[in-house]
Amino acid sequence: MGASIETSTNTMNGDGGSAAIGTAIGEQARPRVSTTARYQRIANADRGTGGESLANFLGVFSLGLGLAQMIAPEGMSKLVGIKDAEGNRGLMRALGAREFSNGIAILSRQQPEKAMWSRVAGDAIDLALLGKVMANPENSRSRALFATANVLAVTALDVMAARTLSMQPRTVANEGADKGIIRTKRSITVGKSPEECYAFWRNFENLPQFMRHLESVTVTGERRSHWKAKAPAGQTVEWDAETLEDRPNELISWRSTEDADVYNAGTVRFQKAPGDRGTEVRVELEYKPPLGKLGSKVAMLWREEPGQQVMDDLRHFKQVMETGEILFSDATKQRGMHPAQPDDKPVEL
Repeated sequence: MGASIETSTNTMNGDGGSAAIGTAIGEQARPRVSTTARYQRIANADRGTGGESLANFLGVFSLGLGLAQMIAPEGMSKLVGIKDAEGNRGLMRALGAREFSNGIAILSRQQPEKAMWSRVAGDAIDLALLGKVMANPENSRSRALFATANVLAVTALDVMAARTLSMQPRTVANEGADKGIIRTKRSITVGKSPEECYAFWRNFENLPQFMRHLESVTVTGERRSHWKAKAPAGQTVEWDAETLEDRPNELISWRSTEDADVYNAGTVRFQKAPGDRGTEVRVELEYKPPLGKLGSKVAMLWREEPGQQVMDDLRHFKQVMETGEILFSDATKQRGMHPAQPDDKPVEL
């Protein structure tokens, strides 16, 4: 089933007939502003900075190139056409150290705009040095030209990424990025009423039932609670949190206290889903990983990145609310490559 809006905007064509035009984007066919306003606000809040994927690629490229220049300076010198490779060993290693540091800067910052412009400046230095290589008749002009063409191509990508990052407006999604704060937002539809979902979540001691990284949550006061979570290498981390806002059957907002080792804050909203399909549960989370953006990327390899955790936890919450338990598959028990025959080991969240 679907809904359609028909309009009858006609115009005469060259043969005296008429044809409908503008019905797809005409004002009559557009949804009301009041209808789209809520979704537009969500889109604005979720809008990222742009250019980050390209910047991440260039950051990894910088690490690889820098390592090659530092480990094999003579080989890299010969590759760009320098005859006296041994005499330029120190310069090549210095260029490699600069390249490697640029890569670290790009990958470790949420907003790598300045690091990208630093790469552009480094590209200009490289092009100037290659010009000197070509000016020396003892060097290989063909190799130097080939290297120059490659540096120009990379420079174009660097400028593109740097300009894209520079032109982005400040939004809720990136306002804390310079401080290393990661913000994520996830939602799911649960086949229970907002009252039931809120009541279960509001009892914070229920949270470890569906949040696999939590060991325990203990209510210590009217608006305070103590959280204990699993950390890498079998360690644990603990912190106190305070409830900032509590609207029954609608919203719960919390934040870690100022003395917490790991900053985190979040909001969970409960809203009736369209068509009486239950409740739309939307979670917004702010989190500052110990190693910043770089730590977040490493965590993604083990599915420990906050956005992935939140989505997994919401799926578990849906299962607990609808079936009373979390359903596990063999893939949940053993991630990655493993034998097809399941084992008898118990499952841990």
